[in-house]
Amino acid sequence: MTGKSRRYTTVSIPVTLYNRIKKLIEGTGFTSVSQYVTYVLREVVAAHEESRYEEPFSEEDKKKIIDRLRKLGYI
Repeated sequence: MTGKSRRYTTVSIPVTLYNRIKKLIEGTGFTSVSQYVTYVLREVVAAHEESRYEEPFSEEDKKKIIDRLRKLGYI
């Protein structure tokens, strides 16, 4: 085997969210829900890591995040 060996773990998400993502990625370059979720999480983590070196979230940022979480069904 060439290159680095990747290790994976399992993360559980609600079935309703899984189905929403599955429908969302139809016709895109994403071949699986796992691939899409990995992409999104990398983006979120990178943004969070960058924010550690910037000013804290503004009130407007907090409202946007809460709105996104609400639309995703987390709150």
